[in-house]
Amino acid sequence: MEPNQKDLFVMKLIHYFMTKKNYSPIIIKGIDNEVWLENPKEEFRIVRIITKSIYNEEQFEFDVYKMKNIISQIKKKTFNPFVDVLTIYTKIGDNFSADIEDNKKYKYVVASSEEELYNNELIKKYYKDIEDSMRFDEEGFSLLGKIATDIGKKNIEENVRYNDMFKPSKPIVTYILIAINIIVFVLMYIFGKGSEDNETLINFGAIVPSLVHSGEYYRLITNAFLHIGIMHLVFNMYSLFVLGPNIEHLFGKGKYICIYLFSAIMGSLFALVFQGPNTITAGASGAIFGLLGSLLYFGYNFKGYLGNRLLNQILPVVIVNLIISFTMPGISAAAHIGGLLGGASVSFMLGAGRDDKSSRITGLIMTLVLTGFMIYMAFFK
Repeated sequence: MEPNQKDLFVMKLIHYFMTKKNYSPIIIKGIDNEVWLENPKEEFRIVRIITKSIYNEEQFEFDVYKMKNIISQIKKKTFNPFVDVLTIYTKIGDNFSADIEDNKKYKYVVASSEEELYNNELIKKYYKDIEDSMRFDEEGFSLLGKIATDIGKKNIEENVRYNDMFKPSKPIVTYILIAINIIVFVLMYIFGKGSEDNETLINFGAIVPSLVHSGEYYRLITNAFLHIGIMHLVFNMYSLFVLGPNIEHLFGKGKYICIYLFSAIMGSLFALVFQGPNTITAGASGAIFGLLGSLLYFGYNFKGYLGNRLLNQILPVVIVNLIISFTMPGISAAAHIGGLLGGASVSFMLGAGRDDKSSRITGLIMTLVLTGFMIYMAFFK
């Protein structure tokens, strides 16, 4: 028994969006008779293909209500308010006469056949190649076989690409950062009285609020390369050794440096605002927590590929830094929070993998607001 034309039409649609437009399927629990596809770089981030029948206005309104609830959850999980959705209904009842109104974020197409699809004005506007792309020489089961093979190849290519992202590579920048911290630590003993001496810490660039407010702004970054005691250095370098190579590989060396330095500065601003006026602050913990924030951000985009790897790597580093926070003098919990927020926001702005332009704009806004607010609190409040 040959497959019916309606099934072939739906399969051709799925084939087009996955192989020609690089959409990937989204798995949503409790959803039947509809296919959700996502590509952050396309005009419509999400395309829904509805295969169940819509017989009346009530069914249509319930479908839209359900879709908006799911989209709302996606927005919250991805911290992205810009999610445009195209819904294609392939089975509309003859008695369904309600007007389907589009809005800026949600567009609807009714097409029960290829001819209806090709003649739709919205489809003609955004998908000019769809008619040629959905034309096949094969028919029936041969066509289904070709579609399945093409989609399978696409999935294999995606898996290879993502697996390449997680292949180990030499983390040169991480090694350089670790080396700088160790060298500075040694120099504090050669040219000063050691890493636990207040005068030496100040001379090497630790944060002293009065000095920063008097114009020594360089302390916002130099303090991130100082450590108070050998255990402080060991804990932070262990954390950097664990987290750094991941961020360096996932984001690239240039973005990794930006994330590290911005997180360090943001941690310093938080320390400046929330610590006492006579407190001396030093350490790479703000930058380390920035890397944690960056990994958490990345986990939202690639949670299907990271699995428990994210938790297994973050948990020991969090525990180590909590120990540092409560046992070491001169270590600022505020700097940890600032670094975490800074790392997450700047990672949104810089982007990685399949991030779309709207996500990066959101990240840019978050980063500018956070930076502006903390500068105001630190220097103008």
